[in-house]
Amino acid sequence: MKEQILSFLPPEYPWKDRLFVFPELDSTNNRLKVLASQGAPHGTVLIADRQTGGRGRMGRSFLSPPGVGIYMSILLRPECAPQELMHLTCAVAAAMCRAVECAAGLRPGIKWTNDLVWGKQKFAGILTEMGLNAAGGVDWAIVGIGVNCCQKAEDFPPEIRDRACSLAMAAGREIDRCRVAAAMMEALWEMDASLFTGKKDMLRFYRENCVTIGKEISVVGAGEVRHGRALDVDDEGALVVEFPDSHVEAAGDRLSVEEVDHLLAAALASIVQLLRTLRKHREEERQQST
Repeated sequence: MKEQILSFLPPEYPWKDRLFVFPELDSTNNRLKVLASQGAPHGTVLIADRQTGGRGRMGRSFLSPPGVGIYMSILLRPECAPQELMHLTCAVAAAMCRAVECAAGLRPGIKWTNDLVWGKQKFAGILTEMGLNAAGGVDWAIVGIGVNCCQKAEDFPPEIRDRACSLAMAAGREIDRCRVAAAMMEALWEMDASLFTGKKDMLRFYRENCVTIGKEISVVGAGEVRHGRALDVDDEGALVVEFPDSHVEAAGDRLSVEEVDHLLAAALASIVQLLRTLRKHREEERQQST
């Protein structure tokens, strides 16, 4: 697999000797964090044919069977403060859109903040992690990317079959995993070169392809669910949300954002209001009893 991937990379790609391919890992991100702590250089890429403990944002698992997907992590060592890297996940998502279009002829949508979708079905996810040095700057950033390449509909568990797909399903034809992996690596190299200087253009591309903007959504975090409408993505990659009381705020990537239909949104809003009322009544009863 490694030699096939390398054969698709352009001659000027600078990190060919930093690609490592494994038949199986628990998680490419986990292994790369160990290598980062041991001094692995910028641009190191790990790919596994199978992951036994693949994961995404919010601790969710990522299905990673052998022979049908790309499970890749890249190590970056930008010399910057952590707050200067808030847009990294958006930059990777934009780069992956271009890679998929180059290798598979498809322009996917981006579901904020870190999923690539075809229609309403997800086929790729991104997990970004960061480590700091003693001075508080970024020591390393690791970006993990999982892509469903060759699965058929019946390969997915029934409970996610309606919201998951693969590049092959989207394209209606066979997909060369190695070609896609090489396109991803090339896109990440180009992204790295313009991570700061090309931020404005990247965010414009991200916004143009973000399917979450304009949708009714539920924002889950801090023990509550709030209903709102996604208005935009700000310059740091946060989702700008307008709530029913006209309050506007940016939802950071520590929150979970899900699209909802209008009926479900209304139901969620009613439930949240009911919970608040019950909490208020309990507090009043507690105060009266004391």
